[in-house]
Amino acid sequence: MENESIVFTLFLIFFGAAVMATLAMSIRQSLIIAYIAVGILIGPSGFQLIHDPELIQNIANVGIIFLLFLLGLNLNPMELVRLAGETTLVTGASSLLLLLAGYMYAQLFGFTQVEALLIGSSLMFSSTIIGLKLIPTTVLHHQHTGEIIISVLLLQDIIAIVLLLVLDSSAQQDITWMQLAKPLIALPLLVIGTYLIEKFLLIRLIRSYDRIQEYIFLLAIGWCLGVAETAEFLGLSYEIGAFIAGVSIARSPIALYIAESLKPLRDFFLIIFFVALGANFDLTVLHQIWLPALGLSLIALLIKPMLYRFLLRFSKESAARSTEVAIRLGQMSEFSLLVAVLATEMLIISESVGFLIQFATLLSFIVSSTYVVMKYPTPIALSDKLRRD
Repeated sequence: MENESIVFTLFLIFFGAAVMATLAMSIRQSLIIAYIAVGILIGPSGFQLIHDPELIQNIANVGIIFLLFLLGLNLNPMELVRLAGETTLVTGASSLLLLLAGYMYAQLFGFTQVEALLIGSSLMFSSTIIGLKLIPTTVLHHQHTGEIIISVLLLQDIIAIVLLLVLDSSAQQDITWMQLAKPLIALPLLVIGTYLIEKFLLIRLIRSYDRIQEYIFLLAIGWCLGVAETAEFLGLSYEIGAFIAGVSIARSPIALYIAESLKPLRDFFLIIFFVALGANFDLTVLHQIWLPALGLSLIALLIKPMLYRFLLRFSKESAARSTEVAIRLGQMSEFSLLVAVLATEMLIISESVGFLIQFATLLSFIVSSTYVVMKYPTPIALSDKLRRD
């Protein structure tokens, strides 16, 4: 089927997800594993019912944007500013040490210098989806934990954007310091511009028409996507823009209503995201890369949390909170997948190295999400005691 029907594709995704989710819950497994399994089954490596996983991946990315917007709605802007110093230390030190660990590990398998550096860079980032989807957004007890996680992830996003810019420009050999500095200049400009628009226009519109729920719903989506698009235009990312959009109206009394209204929309797209993740993986190369990929994922699952915990304790966070944050960030990232795909397309790394990074990322997603769901409060916990939204 060359021109796949979007309705048929959505049917496969959600019918398959419903069936696999039922099976997963009956054997007490994470729903995220069920979604990834559906993607593998219906994708090119399975029954080949979907031939263009990239199409559903593009649709699914909208879910990440809404996820960041909703997290922003639940965070105090002043608290984020207060945390900036602490999280800069944690993010900077962990990124350098993980890059070094991944590089040295890759050298053991005889990869080239460039391949080893990219394998190491794939360890630097933690998953926005895993880290934030599994945070209870309406439980105040966990708010400081969420603030630390989102601060770390946002700084990682900036590092990832710079890395992707370097990769994107390497083919032309024309990268300049101004291009590298662009995201760092654009970020404060976006924050200031968003603040001014919210203060002098958006908040007045909300106060004037807050009784018309449909209008508030449309205004919230338009604001989220508008700031996200502006961020992308400025050289940042949709995710950073969406988060800034959410934080900008977090003080509004209507923020809670907006957050509740958009949750079903967020979950719709996030299910598609995890299915797309499974559909994009090529199982035929697994026998070639499973051993180095397994070791890489173990670094992300074991060494990365220990490193985060040490750095957070050094920053005077409590032992319990440091441990929880470290475990919630103990996996690889969507950016790891993006780095692997881009570097492979540009022939910077071989196809097998690209799949190595992708498989290690996928494995870390599955193990990390399962452990977090079993250990800590999450919106998709199987235990009633741990289920929080």
